[in-house]
Amino acid sequence: MTADFRGLRRLREGAGKGFAAGVVLYDGETSVGFGDGLWAIPIRALWEGM
Repeated sequence: MTADFRGLRRLREGAGKGFAAGVVLYDGETSVGFGDGLWAIPIRALWEGM
């Protein structure tokens, strides 16, 4: 899943302090932090809440 954040890491580097957070939606059960404002969030959280 780390490769899924490649584009968000580039965006974070380009945006600098303007970058708030990056999220990858996935078909899983738990939210997982990948450091420096990057998160993998279950897609069902969009409907169920967190």
